[in-house]
Amino acid sequence: MGTNPLVELGRLGQSPWYDYITRDLIKSGTLARLIAEDGLRGMTSNPTIFEKAISGSEDYDDDIRQLASLGRSPQEIFEALAVADVRAACDVFRPVYQATHGADGLVSLEVNPELGDDTAGTIAEAKRLWTAVDRPNAMIKIPATAAGIPAIEESLAEGISINITLLFSVARYEEVIEAFFRGLERRRVAGQEVGEINSVASFFVSRVDGRVDPQLDAGGDPHKLRGTIAIANAGMAYAAFERSRATPRWGMLAEAGARPQRPLWASTSTKDPAYPDTYYVEALVAADTVNTIPPDTLDAYRDHGKPELRIHEAMATAPRKLRELAESEVDLDAVTRFLEQDGVAKFAASYRQLVAGIETKASALVR
Repeated sequence: MGTNPLVELGRLGQSPWYDYITRDLIKSGTLARLIAEDGLRGMTSNPTIFEKAISGSEDYDDDIRQLASLGRSPQEIFEALAVADVRAACDVFRPVYQATHGADGLVSLEVNPELGDDTAGTIAEAKRLWTAVDRPNAMIKIPATAAGIPAIEESLAEGISINITLLFSVARYEEVIEAFFRGLERRRVAGQEVGEINSVASFFVSRVDGRVDPQLDAGGDPHKLRGTIAIANAGMAYAAFERSRATPRWGMLAEAGARPQRPLWASTSTKDPAYPDTYYVEALVAADTVNTIPPDTLDAYRDHGKPELRIHEAMATAPRKLRELAESEVDLDAVTRFLEQDGVAKFAASYRQLVAGIETKASALVR
Protein backbone atom coordinates (compact mmCIF):
# COMPACT_ATOMS: atom_id res chain seq x y z
CA MET A 1 0.00 0.00 0.00
CA GLY A 2 1.46 3.37 -1.05
CA THR A 3 1.70 6.57 0.90
CA ASN A 4 -1.59 8.42 1.39
CA PRO A 5 -1.42 11.41 -1.00
CA LEU A 6 -3.11 13.62 1.60
CA VAL A 7 -0.41 12.81 4.15
CA GLU A 8 2.20 13.50 1.47
CA LEU A 9 0.76 17.00 0.98
CA GLY A 10 1.66 17.71 4.60
CA ARG A 11 5.22 16.51 4.02
CA LEU A 12 5.51 18.92 1.10
CA GLY A 13 4.53 21.84 3.34
CA GLN A 14 0.86 22.16 2.40
CA SER A 15 -1.73 21.61 5.13
CA PRO A 16 -4.89 19.79 4.00
CA TRP A 17 -7.96 21.16 5.77
CA TYR A 18 -11.56 20.00 5.50
CA ASP A 19 -14.10 22.37 3.97
CA TYR A 20 -16.97 20.79 5.84
CA ILE A 21 -18.45 20.51 9.34
CA THR A 22 -21.37 18.64 10.86
CA ARG A 23 -22.10 17.53 14.38
CA ASP A 24 -22.24 13.88 13.29
CA LEU A 25 -18.79 14.13 11.70
CA ILE A 26 -17.40 15.10 15.10
CA LYS A 27 -19.48 12.81 17.35
CA SER A 28 -19.12 9.69 15.19
CA GLY A 29 -15.33 9.77 15.39
CA THR A 30 -15.03 10.31 11.63
CA LEU A 31 -13.16 13.59 12.11
CA ALA A 32 -10.67 11.96 14.47
CA ARG A 33 -10.14 9.19 11.89
CA LEU A 34 -9.52 11.73 9.10
CA ILE A 35 -6.91 13.39 11.29
CA ALA A 36 -5.23 10.10 12.16
CA GLU A 37 -5.32 8.45 8.73
CA ASP A 38 -5.32 11.35 6.24
CA GLY A 39 -3.19 13.85 8.09
CA LEU A 40 -6.04 16.37 8.16
CA ARG A 41 -4.77 19.55 9.80
CA GLY A 42 -7.72 21.91 10.07
CA MET A 43 -11.31 22.72 9.17
CA THR A 44 -13.29 25.56 7.63
CA SER A 45 -16.98 26.34 7.77
CA ASN A 46 -19.26 28.89 6.16
CA PRO A 47 -23.00 29.67 6.19
CA THR A 48 -23.64 27.38 3.21
CA ILE A 49 -21.99 24.42 4.97
CA PHE A 50 -23.94 25.05 8.18
CA GLU A 51 -27.18 25.50 6.24
CA LYS A 52 -26.79 22.04 4.72
CA ALA A 53 -25.74 20.49 8.03
CA ILE A 54 -28.59 21.88 10.12
CA SER A 55 -31.45 21.67 7.63
CA GLY A 56 -30.31 18.32 6.25
CA SER A 57 -30.43 16.32 9.48
CA GLU A 58 -32.24 15.92 12.79
CA ASP A 59 -28.97 16.08 14.76
CA TYR A 60 -29.67 19.63 15.92
CA ASP A 61 -33.39 19.32 16.63
CA ASP A 62 -33.13 18.75 20.38
CA ASP A 63 -30.95 21.84 20.79
CA ILE A 64 -33.23 23.89 18.56
CA ARG A 65 -36.24 22.81 20.64
CA GLN A 66 -34.51 23.65 23.92
CA LEU A 67 -33.17 27.03 22.77
CA ALA A 68 -36.47 28.03 21.16
CA SER A 69 -38.34 27.15 24.33
CA LEU A 70 -36.05 29.58 26.16
CA GLY A 71 -37.15 32.33 23.80
CA ARG A 72 -33.97 32.52 21.71
CA SER A 73 -34.31 34.04 18.26
CA PRO A 74 -33.45 31.96 15.16
CA GLN A 75 -30.23 33.99 14.79
CA GLU A 76 -29.26 33.30 18.41
CA ILE A 77 -30.06 29.60 17.96
CA PHE A 78 -27.84 29.35 14.89
CA GLU A 79 -24.96 31.06 16.65
CA ALA A 80 -25.27 28.73 19.63
CA LEU A 81 -25.27 25.66 17.35
CA ALA A 82 -22.34 26.90 15.27
CA VAL A 83 -20.25 27.88 18.28
CA ALA A 84 -20.88 24.47 19.88
CA ASP A 85 -19.77 22.63 16.73
CA VAL A 86 -16.68 24.77 16.25
CA ARG A 87 -15.68 24.36 19.90
CA ALA A 88 -16.09 20.58 19.64
CA ALA A 89 -14.05 20.49 16.43
CA CYS A 90 -11.35 22.64 18.04
CA ASP A 91 -11.12 20.12 20.85
CA VAL A 92 -10.68 17.21 18.41
CA PHE A 93 -7.96 19.18 16.59
CA ARG A 94 -6.19 20.25 19.79
CA PRO A 95 -3.50 17.51 19.54
CA VAL A 96 -2.67 18.72 16.00
CA TYR A 97 -2.50 22.29 17.28
CA GLN A 98 -0.10 21.22 20.01
CA ALA A 99 2.02 18.96 17.76
CA THR A 100 2.48 21.77 15.20
CA HIS A 101 3.22 24.35 17.93
CA GLY A 102 0.06 26.24 17.05
CA ALA A 103 0.53 26.43 13.28
CA ASP A 104 -2.30 24.00 12.42
CA GLY A 105 -5.24 22.25 14.07
CA LEU A 106 -7.35 25.34 13.41
CA VAL A 107 -11.13 25.61 12.92
CA SER A 108 -12.87 28.63 11.35
CA LEU A 109 -16.21 30.28 12.13
CA GLU A 110 -17.49 33.08 9.87
CA VAL A 111 -18.99 36.40 10.91
CA ASN A 112 -22.52 37.09 9.69
CA PRO A 113 -22.03 37.66 5.93
CA GLU A 114 -24.71 40.33 5.98
CA LEU A 115 -22.05 42.52 7.66
CA GLY A 116 -19.90 42.53 4.50
CA ASP A 117 -20.18 46.33 4.12
CA ASP A 118 -20.13 47.12 7.86
CA THR A 119 -16.63 47.56 9.32
CA ALA A 120 -17.70 48.35 12.89
CA GLY A 121 -20.29 45.56 12.90
CA THR A 122 -17.73 43.05 11.63
CA ILE A 123 -15.21 44.04 14.30
CA ALA A 124 -17.81 43.69 17.05
CA GLU A 125 -19.01 40.33 15.71
CA ALA A 126 -15.46 38.98 15.40
CA LYS A 127 -14.73 39.88 19.04
CA ARG A 128 -17.99 38.35 20.23
CA LEU A 129 -17.54 35.08 18.33
CA TRP A 130 -13.88 34.79 19.37
CA THR A 131 -14.91 35.16 23.01
CA ALA A 132 -17.83 32.73 22.61
CA VAL A 133 -15.75 29.95 21.03
CA ASP A 134 -12.99 30.48 23.60
CA ARG A 135 -10.44 28.15 22.00
CA PRO A 136 -6.86 29.10 21.08
CA ASN A 137 -7.13 27.10 17.85
CA ALA A 138 -10.24 28.88 16.58
CA MET A 139 -10.21 31.39 13.74
CA ILE A 140 -12.82 33.97 12.82
CA LYS A 141 -13.56 34.40 9.13
CA ILE A 142 -13.92 37.91 7.74
CA PRO A 143 -14.62 38.53 4.04
CA ALA A 144 -12.03 40.55 2.10
CA THR A 145 -14.43 43.32 1.10
CA ALA A 146 -13.41 46.97 1.18
CA ALA A 147 -15.16 47.25 4.56
CA GLY A 148 -13.58 44.01 5.72
CA ILE A 149 -9.96 45.17 5.29
CA PRO A 150 -9.92 47.59 8.28
CA ALA A 151 -11.88 45.03 10.32
CA ILE A 152 -9.17 42.46 9.60
CA GLU A 153 -6.43 44.82 10.77
CA GLU A 154 -8.32 45.79 13.93
CA SER A 155 -9.20 42.19 14.81
CA LEU A 156 -5.59 41.04 14.40
CA ALA A 157 -4.43 43.99 16.50
CA GLU A 158 -6.88 42.79 19.18
CA GLY A 159 -5.17 39.38 19.16
CA ILE A 160 -7.88 37.48 17.27
CA SER A 161 -6.81 34.81 14.77
CA ILE A 162 -8.39 35.63 11.41
CA ASN A 163 -9.21 33.64 8.28
CA ILE A 164 -9.73 36.16 5.47
CA THR A 165 -12.30 34.74 3.07
CA LEU A 166 -13.70 35.47 -0.41
CA LEU A 167 -10.43 36.63 -1.93
CA PHE A 168 -10.42 36.64 -5.72
CA SER A 169 -8.04 39.37 -6.92
CA VAL A 170 -4.31 39.73 -6.36
CA ALA A 171 -4.74 43.46 -5.77
CA ARG A 172 -7.19 42.79 -2.93
CA TYR A 173 -4.86 40.11 -1.57
CA GLU A 174 -2.07 42.69 -1.38
CA GLU A 175 -4.42 44.86 0.71
CA VAL A 176 -4.99 41.85 2.98
CA ILE A 177 -1.23 41.33 3.40
CA GLU A 178 -0.89 45.00 4.33
CA ALA A 179 -3.72 44.71 6.88
CA PHE A 180 -2.02 41.63 8.37
CA PHE A 181 1.29 43.47 8.69
CA ARG A 182 -0.32 46.56 10.22
CA GLY A 183 -2.34 44.57 12.74
CA LEU A 184 0.69 42.65 13.98
CA GLU A 185 2.93 45.72 13.91
CA ARG A 186 0.48 47.55 16.15
CA ARG A 187 0.73 44.71 18.65
CA ARG A 188 4.51 44.57 18.49
CA VAL A 189 4.86 48.33 19.02
CA ALA A 190 2.49 48.08 21.99
CA GLY A 191 4.64 45.33 23.49
CA GLN A 192 1.98 42.65 23.00
CA GLU A 193 2.69 39.11 21.81
CA VAL A 194 2.33 38.24 18.14
CA GLY A 195 3.39 34.59 18.19
CA GLU A 196 0.04 33.06 19.12
CA ILE A 197 -1.95 34.77 16.36
CA ASN A 198 -2.85 32.76 13.26
CA SER A 199 -4.05 34.11 9.95
CA VAL A 200 -4.74 32.61 6.54
CA ALA A 201 -5.80 34.39 3.36
CA SER A 202 -8.41 32.29 1.56
CA PHE A 203 -7.90 32.75 -2.17
CA PHE A 204 -10.77 31.27 -4.18
CA VAL A 205 -9.79 29.32 -7.27
CA SER A 206 -12.29 27.36 -9.40
CA ARG A 207 -14.94 30.07 -9.32
CA VAL A 208 -12.60 32.21 -11.44
CA ASP A 209 -12.58 29.66 -14.26
CA GLY A 210 -16.33 29.26 -13.83
CA ARG A 211 -16.71 32.93 -14.73
CA VAL A 212 -13.85 33.26 -17.27
CA ASP A 213 -14.32 30.06 -19.30
CA PRO A 214 -17.72 30.99 -20.79
CA GLN A 215 -16.28 34.33 -21.90
CA LEU A 216 -13.33 32.57 -23.52
CA ASP A 217 -15.69 30.11 -25.21
CA ALA A 218 -17.75 32.97 -26.60
CA GLY A 219 -14.65 34.59 -28.09
CA GLY A 220 -13.25 31.41 -29.62
CA ASP A 221 -10.41 31.16 -27.06
CA PRO A 222 -7.58 31.89 -29.56
CA HIS A 223 -4.83 31.43 -26.95
CA LYS A 224 -6.26 28.17 -25.55
CA LEU A 225 -6.63 29.62 -22.06
CA ARG A 226 -9.70 27.68 -20.98
CA GLY A 227 -9.20 26.17 -17.52
CA THR A 228 -5.89 27.97 -16.90
CA ILE A 229 -6.74 31.42 -15.57
CA ALA A 230 -7.79 30.44 -12.04
CA ILE A 231 -4.47 28.66 -11.55
CA ALA A 232 -2.54 31.56 -13.09
CA ASN A 233 -4.35 34.00 -10.79
CA ALA A 234 -3.44 31.85 -7.78
CA GLY A 235 0.16 31.69 -9.01
CA MET A 236 0.30 35.47 -9.02
CA ALA A 237 -1.10 35.49 -5.49
CA TYR A 238 1.59 33.09 -4.30
CA ALA A 239 4.22 35.35 -5.88
CA ALA A 240 2.79 38.24 -3.84
CA PHE A 241 3.04 36.08 -0.72
CA GLU A 242 6.69 35.27 -1.45
CA ARG A 243 7.47 38.95 -2.01
CA SER A 244 5.88 39.85 1.31
CA ARG A 245 8.04 37.25 3.08
CA ALA A 246 11.20 38.87 1.67
CA THR A 247 10.53 42.33 3.14
CA PRO A 248 12.23 43.91 6.18
CA ARG A 249 8.75 44.41 7.67
CA TRP A 250 8.16 40.69 7.74
CA GLY A 251 11.67 40.11 9.04
CA MET A 252 10.94 42.26 12.08
CA LEU A 253 7.64 40.52 12.75
CA ALA A 254 9.20 37.07 12.32
CA GLU A 255 11.95 38.04 14.76
CA ALA A 256 9.20 38.91 17.25
CA GLY A 257 7.79 35.39 16.81
CA ALA A 258 5.03 36.03 14.27
CA ARG A 259 3.71 33.22 12.11
CA PRO A 260 3.26 33.94 8.39
CA GLN A 261 -0.20 34.56 7.01
CA ARG A 262 -0.40 31.54 4.73
CA PRO A 263 -2.32 31.54 1.47
CA LEU A 264 -5.26 29.15 1.71
CA TRP A 265 -6.61 27.75 -1.56
CA ALA A 266 -10.40 27.64 -1.37
CA SER A 267 -12.97 26.60 -3.96
CA THR A 268 -10.67 23.79 -5.12
CA SER A 269 -13.38 21.35 -6.14
CA THR A 270 -13.78 20.92 -9.89
CA LYS A 271 -17.02 22.46 -11.12
CA ASP A 272 -16.48 21.65 -14.83
CA PRO A 273 -16.60 17.91 -15.67
CA ALA A 274 -14.14 18.60 -18.50
CA TYR A 275 -11.39 18.88 -15.87
CA PRO A 276 -10.05 16.07 -13.63
CA ASP A 277 -11.58 15.92 -10.15
CA THR A 278 -8.24 16.76 -8.50
CA TYR A 279 -7.34 19.45 -11.06
CA TYR A 280 -7.05 22.46 -8.77
CA VAL A 281 -5.52 20.60 -5.84
CA GLU A 282 -2.72 19.17 -7.99
CA ALA A 283 -1.81 22.48 -9.63
CA LEU A 284 -1.50 24.43 -6.39
CA VAL A 285 0.65 22.23 -4.18
CA ALA A 286 2.96 24.76 -2.53
CA ALA A 287 5.00 25.11 0.62
CA ASP A 288 3.58 27.25 3.43
CA THR A 289 0.02 27.03 2.15
CA VAL A 290 -3.29 25.48 3.14
CA ASN A 291 -5.80 23.77 0.85
CA THR A 292 -9.29 23.49 2.30
CA ILE A 293 -10.85 20.56 0.47
CA PRO A 294 -14.53 19.55 0.31
CA PRO A 295 -15.46 15.91 1.04
CA ASP A 296 -15.77 14.57 -2.52
CA THR A 297 -12.50 16.16 -3.61
CA LEU A 298 -10.76 14.90 -0.47
CA ASP A 299 -11.92 11.36 -1.24
CA ALA A 300 -10.73 11.70 -4.84
CA TYR A 301 -7.32 13.00 -3.81
CA ARG A 302 -6.86 10.22 -1.29
CA ASP A 303 -7.64 7.74 -4.05
CA HIS A 304 -5.53 9.05 -6.93
CA GLY A 305 -3.76 12.28 -5.99
CA LYS A 306 -0.19 12.77 -7.21
CA PRO A 307 1.34 15.32 -4.84
CA GLU A 308 4.30 17.26 -6.16
CA LEU A 309 5.34 20.89 -5.70
CA ARG A 310 3.92 22.55 -8.80
CA ILE A 311 3.20 26.15 -7.79
CA HIS A 312 6.29 27.50 -9.52
CA GLU A 313 5.00 26.16 -12.85
CA ALA A 314 1.85 28.22 -12.32
CA MET A 315 3.90 31.25 -11.34
CA ALA A 316 6.19 30.97 -14.37
CA THR A 317 3.38 30.86 -16.93
CA ALA A 318 0.96 33.25 -15.19
CA PRO A 319 2.17 36.58 -16.63
CA ARG A 320 1.88 35.30 -20.21
CA LYS A 321 -1.54 33.78 -19.62
CA LEU A 322 -2.91 36.94 -18.04
CA ARG A 323 -1.48 39.03 -20.87
CA GLU A 324 -3.15 36.75 -23.41
CA LEU A 325 -6.39 36.93 -21.40
CA ALA A 326 -6.38 40.70 -21.80
CA GLU A 327 -5.73 40.25 -25.53
CA SER A 328 -8.79 37.99 -25.58
CA GLU A 329 -10.78 40.95 -24.22
CA VAL A 330 -11.69 39.25 -20.95
CA ASP A 331 -11.46 41.72 -18.05
CA LEU A 332 -10.12 39.78 -15.06
CA ASP A 333 -10.60 42.76 -12.74
CA ALA A 334 -14.28 42.85 -13.64
CA VAL A 335 -14.49 39.09 -13.10
CA THR A 336 -12.97 39.25 -9.62
CA ARG A 337 -15.12 42.24 -8.61
CA PHE A 338 -18.22 40.34 -9.62
CA LEU A 339 -17.10 37.19 -7.80
CA GLU A 340 -16.42 39.09 -4.56
CA GLN A 341 -19.86 40.69 -4.61
CA ASP A 342 -21.51 37.45 -5.68
CA GLY A 343 -19.67 35.46 -3.00
CA VAL A 344 -20.85 37.77 -0.23
CA ALA A 345 -24.39 37.73 -1.63
CA LYS A 346 -24.47 33.92 -1.83
CA PHE A 347 -23.19 33.46 1.73
CA ALA A 348 -25.73 36.06 2.93
CA ALA A 349 -28.50 34.19 1.09
CA SER A 350 -27.39 30.92 2.71
CA TYR A 351 -27.42 32.64 6.10
CA ARG A 352 -30.94 33.94 5.58
CA GLN A 353 -32.10 30.54 4.36
CA LEU A 354 -30.48 28.92 7.39
CA VAL A 355 -32.17 31.29 9.82
CA ALA A 356 -35.53 30.77 8.10
CA GLY A 357 -35.06 27.00 8.30
CA ILE A 358 -34.29 27.19 12.01
CA GLU A 359 -37.38 29.34 12.54
CA THR A 360 -39.52 26.75 10.72
CA LYS A 361 -37.99 23.89 12.71
CA ALA A 362 -38.40 25.75 15.97
CA SER A 363 -42.08 26.40 15.28
CA ALA A 364 -42.65 22.71 14.54
CA LEU A 365 -40.64 21.46 17.52
CA VAL A 366 -42.01 23.81 20.19
CA ARG A 367 -45.77 23.37 20.58
